[in-house]
Amino acid sequence: MKRLKKAKHVIYLLIALSMLVIALPRISFAGGMDWVNIFGIVWVLFSLLIIGAHLHFILGVDEEKKRALEAVRRAKLRQWEMKLVDKQEQSKSV
Repeated sequence: MKRLKKAKHVIYLLIALSMLVIALPRISFAGGMDWVNIFGIVWVLFSLLIIGAHLHFILGVDEEKKRALEAVRRAKLRQWEMKLVDKQEQSKSV
């Protein structure tokens, strides 16, 4: 299942890259800031955003973040448990 998702994102990444490679030479950025040039700039930025999003998923940055956050959560839970045990021991000794 996970491979199928990654394969889907690789295909979408390749499509977005090919669209950018094909369209970029045809977009003219010379001639001032008219609506055509603004559209070309926005289109390129949007395609780069799509490419970045697919690379983010393919490289597994979300999985690394989840693992790191889970480790932090476990460490905090251990700290809270230790504080609770310390409080219980202190209350028993009083």
